[in-house]
Amino acid sequence: MPTIVVEVMPKPELLDPAGKATAGALAKQGHSAFSAVRIGKRFELTVEGEVTDAVLAEAQRLAEEFLSNQVIEDVVAVKVA
Repeated sequence: MPTIVVEVMPKPELLDPAGKATAGALAKQGHSAFSAVRIGKRFELTVEGEVTDAVLAEAQRLAEEFLSNQVIEDVVAVKVA
């Protein structure tokens, strides 16, 4: 069965405390190549049958209306895995 992956990230202008804490932990562990971390969400939607343009459009609509908070998050990808 095909899977549609939806990726949601905090808007760039908003603080990401979990990402900041993770970046600090990486630096303390000696991983200095990474200057910042942003933490988002990933949803996997299993599809019964074929992934058509209509199914992808429905997944995009659900991502924007239900899976993300459009005030603080951006849907950055809706794709077939």
